[in-house]
Amino acid sequence: MPSESKYPSLPIPNADLWGFLFERKDKPYPDDKVIYLDPYTKRSYTYAQVKSTAIDFGKGLKALWDWQKGDVLALYTPNCIDTPAVTWGCHWAGGILSPANPHYTVDELAFQLKDSGAKALVTQLPFIKNAQEAAKKVGIPMDRVIVIGDQRDKTHMVKHFTSIRNTAGSARFRRTKMKPEEDLAFLVYSSGTTGHPKGVMLTHRNIVANTMMIKAGEAGHLSWAGGPNGEGDKLLAFLPFFHIYGLTCLIHQSLYSGLQLVVMPKFDLEDFCRFVQDLKITFAYVVPPVVLLLGKHPVVSKYDLSSIRMMNSGAAPLTRELVEAVHGRLKIPVKQGYGLSETSPTTHTQPWEDWNKSIGSVGTLLPYQTAKYISPEEKEVPVGEVGELWIKGPNVFKGYLNNPEMTAHVLTSDGYFKTGDVGYQDEDGNFYITDRVKELIKYKGFQVPPAELEGLLHAHPNVNDVAVIGVYDKDQATEIPRAYVVPANGLGAAEEDAKHIEEWLSERVAHHKRLRGGVRFTDEIPKSVSGKILRRVLKVKAQEEDEKAKAKL
Repeated sequence: MPSESKYPSLPIPNADLWGFLFERKDKPYPDDKVIYLDPYTKRSYTYAQVKSTAIDFGKGLKALWDWQKGDVLALYTPNCIDTPAVTWGCHWAGGILSPANPHYTVDELAFQLKDSGAKALVTQLPFIKNAQEAAKKVGIPMDRVIVIGDQRDKTHMVKHFTSIRNTAGSARFRRTKMKPEEDLAFLVYSSGTTGHPKGVMLTHRNIVANTMMIKAGEAGHLSWAGGPNGEGDKLLAFLPFFHIYGLTCLIHQSLYSGLQLVVMPKFDLEDFCRFVQDLKITFAYVVPPVVLLLGKHPVVSKYDLSSIRMMNSGAAPLTRELVEAVHGRLKIPVKQGYGLSETSPTTHTQPWEDWNKSIGSVGTLLPYQTAKYISPEEKEVPVGEVGELWIKGPNVFKGYLNNPEMTAHVLTSDGYFKTGDVGYQDEDGNFYITDRVKELIKYKGFQVPPAELEGLLHAHPNVNDVAVIGVYDKDQATEIPRAYVVPANGLGAAEEDAKHIEEWLSERVAHHKRLRGGVRFTDEIPKSVSGKILRRVLKVKAQEEDEKAKAKL
């Protein structure tokens, strides 16, 4: 039997995002509450300022650019406190927002602009050259490439978003109302581990539902008032806003719940620690590489991080070893959640009070969710058995843009989304995600989950970071596990260091999970911005290493 969420299913408002956030009757906090703060410049937005700035921008889109319902506005920028106002200004005018990774090359950005059909592009001044080149490639006029942030173009050739406004002062522009279940709010692009990234179509209802789900998951533990200095709970935001994790959990949840979001343009460990200490941050959404740093990096000891009441890790599997390392060192509890771009994103989270009762679990199903684990033969597996997670709910996306074949492949006729993630659930309704379908290593028919081996290896004192991949061994006609290790304490030069780590792991795992592909030392583990290990990059590296070794023989 499929599992159902045990949370109460509160009615989802029949509203688009603008109506949900800015026309609600149940907002518990005052309009002058500061929601978005730049800790570097001290510039900020209150709820009222976000709303008025968004309306001005939305009117400007209609007045100056004749913005129509369904027009796409692309965003190519690191985190910025102007992002929320631009986002909801686009929605006010009936548009769809499509955020892109600011580290994209010109060609990668041009692909997203063309695929999404973007009519304009928002960036920041340091990224203007790539933005303009990509816009040229797809025919976006230069006067529709604008900037946000504190830096402005001194030549006035590039407009700041605040100058896109209804200068005629005409009152004829009205908000475009959207159909929550049909109309898109966002086009986010999947990381594209195979082929080109895919445009994930998320409706207004998807994001409204997920914002309510996230609030339920935090279960009243986060408040707009009180806290260490009377300003309520404060969240530190370094997760990228162009990624669905940052977009919903940070931007939308903070405004909906009245929580102050301290916005970092990118992650920096020392700044992270300093802001937690100085601004009394109480909660942070993190990713496993950050948990790893907090557990092991010496710089952390210089700061007082005791104001943090809880951290929530997502985007990649988090192991017991990392959770225990952070709690042992800092006494900060770390719970885990789970989600995907296609589910807007969050579907599971551990309740605060259970963070240490089911370590390694991604928690229980959030409201409105139905889920089951499925065998390769597409049969539901019983509790405790491993399968692929399928999930259903109002947060499940509409489909992939211009890709009906792939949409049909992942969405079933009865509304389930096939996540591609492998795991199981226990008898208490805790869900576990052990790996991706595509990432499991098959050793002589046995399944070896890389994340499980990585979790164990993180506990080794000489391992700073690690990734495990499968490499093909012709002699055995099978894949074998190989670990790439960032060594600690200056180790890693000698072969005996590698042998020691191999033997250490062998004592802790079943016979088929041993590192038969060996241990290789590396300076860093390649990762995406959301913290996922880029195994395909390591597989190319492994292939090159093995070819070189053969050439020497």
